[in-house]
Amino acid sequence: MGRATTPWSGKWALVTGASAGIGKALAEELAAGGTNLVLTARRRDRLEMLAKTLSNERRIRAEVFVADLARPAAPAEILAFTRSKDIHIDLLVNNAGFGAHGDFVTIDPSRQLEMVQVNCAAVLELTHLFLPAMIERHSGDVLIVASTAAFQAVPYISTYAATKAFDLSFAEGLAEEVKSHGIRVCALCPGSTESEFHQVANQANMPASKTRRESAAKVARTGLKALAAGKSYIISGNRNYLGAQIQRLVPRRIVTSIAAKLFRPRSKA
Repeated sequence: MGRATTPWSGKWALVTGASAGIGKALAEELAAGGTNLVLTARRRDRLEMLAKTLSNERRIRAEVFVADLARPAAPAEILAFTRSKDIHIDLLVNNAGFGAHGDFVTIDPSRQLEMVQVNCAAVLELTHLFLPAMIERHSGDVLIVASTAAFQAVPYISTYAATKAFDLSFAEGLAEEVKSHGIRVCALCPGSTESEFHQVANQANMPASKTRRESAAKVARTGLKALAAGKSYIISGNRNYLGAQIQRLVPRRIVTSIAAKLFRPRSKA
């Protein structure tokens, strides 16, 4: 059993965006520590395969609920599902999210509004739905997957970076609010990670996406360990940590200009 997952052995965790990438890695790491899982994402086949594998290999219980968090009704439907199964969520993992790369004016506004819905509104609502029971029990944890993009403006993924700044700020503020109730909240801030994110965001071939990527498993372990330690945020990877700290010493305009050069679409190079 991994040390990072020990606090949730025999308990229930809800993981959003569990079908791939960091979400799948978080589910695998939690299952390795004996945590029962409610897995949610849009792709039923992947969820069911993951649930079956983890149930058989780790001897834990795993439930699947298909949900698209771009739909405003989805968070309430997820809560209703857990209640119908008489499952009390001890760990809420707000992992689901996506990005879109390119000029702001050329990206479909409906796609960007969906991004705000998934990355921000769904995170807020799920937390608001599951937190009261945790407060009542004086026990519970919330992990919110943010990004190193949360620490500065990033041209050409401007909306995505803004949503992750929301996630980071929300997590840090909430962590202080609820710590007196025995509840921990942590924002996990990964940098470039081995996942489907870059393909979905249409930035798989851009120079900034080809930097050294961390494995999703390593990012997952880092986040769970930080949450268990009571940290309000964690930046995964030494390079990413140094990058986030150094940019605080440089004028924001210059940081944004550097980011623009890294993320500028090839057609504008």
